[in-house]
Amino acid sequence: MTEARVSEVRAFNRFYTKVIGVLQAGMLESPYSLTEVRVLFEISHAGELETGGLRALLDVDAGYLSRILGRFEADGLVTRRRSPQDARKQLVRLSALGGATFAQLDRQSAAETERLLATLPGDDQDRLLSGMAAIRRLLGDPALDGRGPYVIRAPRTGDLGWVVQRHAALYAAEHGWGMDFEKTVAGICAAFDPGHDAGWIAEIDGERAGCVFCVRRDEETAQLRMLLVEPSARGLGLGRRLVEECLAHAAGRGNKRIMLWTRDTLVSARRIYAAAGFELESEEPGVENGRPVTEQIWSRPL
Repeated sequence: MTEARVSEVRAFNRFYTKVIGVLQAGMLESPYSLTEVRVLFEISHAGELETGGLRALLDVDAGYLSRILGRFEADGLVTRRRSPQDARKQLVRLSALGGATFAQLDRQSAAETERLLATLPGDDQDRLLSGMAAIRRLLGDPALDGRGPYVIRAPRTGDLGWVVQRHAALYAAEHGWGMDFEKTVAGICAAFDPGHDAGWIAEIDGERAGCVFCVRRDEETAQLRMLLVEPSARGLGLGRRLVEECLAHAAGRGNKRIMLWTRDTLVSARRIYAAAGFELESEEPGVENGRPVTEQIWSRPL
């Protein structure tokens, strides 16, 4: 471990605590400290907590937590009672006043965060969120368990070229498909019209990890196209999430139906489609780079 790395981490900590106002006497212009607001947060989200469990969540001294709860009780923010299962344990919940107080603090926090993000252009917001997710994941944040460590954003300049290149390289390596398939993907990208169509790029640690597109088929039908997840990002639920983005967009746009074209060899993709409610509509034999394939059309109502 080098001294320069330690200094860089400490410099980041000093900078970020200043940005979010941790060093101020009260968080969000309230009379409560960061730890006290966090106590309100945990109780609010749990509904009712045993004080020992609360202390474990926050990793704070028992005496310190007791003083915080005593202050909250005096302010009318919490109520405490003995556990019916074990009288030695104490349960704490927010009062009506405590719930209202936390709700106001929560709204203020969201508004301040929105103002912070508004100072950055969209691309920088994406990079910031991706970096934050990377820090949480690398330092073992348990709140990320079961959640994808990725950011999903709209396409920007350079993305369509990446979509063509990664489709060509991955499908050549995994299925033996050749340049004709690459030209097919290039044609789809060339026809992409941001005025009528939509797309999503997934990033992990600032690197592209997947994509999907939703294009207009006709007045009532949308088409899901070019779903791809990098091998390094598989198993995170990313493919399912990208399909959900497509479905939500098509439904929001007023489409009555969505369809897609795939092949029988794309087993993982077909599992995602089936789980999202798509059903096989038709299929026919085809050939790709001299290899026999089965072309399939899947669809579902919206």
